[in-house]
Amino acid sequence: MEYFLHILIIAEIYIILSLSLNLVLGFTGLPAFGHIAFAAIGAYTSSLLALNYGISPWIGLPVGAILAAIGGILIGFPSIRLKGDYFALATFGFGLIVYSIAKNWVELTRGPMGLPGIPAFPFLGGSLDSVFSYFPLTTAFALITYFVLKRIVNSPFGRILQSIREDEIAALSMGKNVTKYKLIAFTIGAFFAGIAGSLYAHYITFIDPTSFMPMESIAIVLMVVFGGMGSLEGSILGATILVIFPELLRFVGLPDAVAAPLRQMIYGLLLIVLMIKRPQGLIGKYKFK
Repeated sequence: MEYFLHILIIAEIYIILSLSLNLVLGFTGLPAFGHIAFAAIGAYTSSLLALNYGISPWIGLPVGAILAAIGGILIGFPSIRLKGDYFALATFGFGLIVYSIAKNWVELTRGPMGLPGIPAFPFLGGSLDSVFSYFPLTTAFALITYFVLKRIVNSPFGRILQSIREDEIAALSMGKNVTKYKLIAFTIGAFFAGIAGSLYAHYITFIDPTSFMPMESIAIVLMVVFGGMGSLEGSILGATILVIFPELLRFVGLPDAVAAPLRQMIYGLLLIVLMIKRPQGLIGKYKFK
């Protein structure tokens, strides 16, 4: 039971990441490939505040999310005007920069040695240090993320984002400040990614740069694409399947040296079939033209 809840907790953290990326990728049409960098900012911020200054994770989490949002503004402001592949490369490069800082700024992040002993969330005189107590927390944050983003995408603001995705020139002709709306959406996505990173850090109680490698951003993109771009429910489905499915290979009895490449091969095969048969994803409403 503990193992099952552990997988669900990890799935819910990835659900928050995929939901936040879907706002940027699926609803606004921005091919962001550095989303894990914002999770790293949230994770390291809340962890360092707790370890070095004794600040409660309940305070560190929103601080980390705000710093992740500021990071979104810093990278989004100069790159949001880029189109297609150029924007993707800029965001992927930002992911590499954050990863390099986490790996090489040893005085702050301890580099490859990582940050051990990250405290759990305190609650009612105790702490949320077991899977049974942590599961309701991640469930609550996943639900909050879903309902907040649902309100956003169904609002007039969300409809403007979708109009930008469908035809940016038409949105400009209607007098919409396309750059501003893109930047706001990018910042919101970064904020929720920071929340996911903080939740991950205080659950695992240890982080190092390998937890936030740039290829993790690709995995989150795959979850969004697999479940369906432009569908929040698709993000939930995609993240759940792509987190739980690889765990099933552990019960086959294959050695890790075989299971890991096999998992990647299955991922690739599923995506190839999906892109041919249903390029908008399982329950998506949008596909790149």
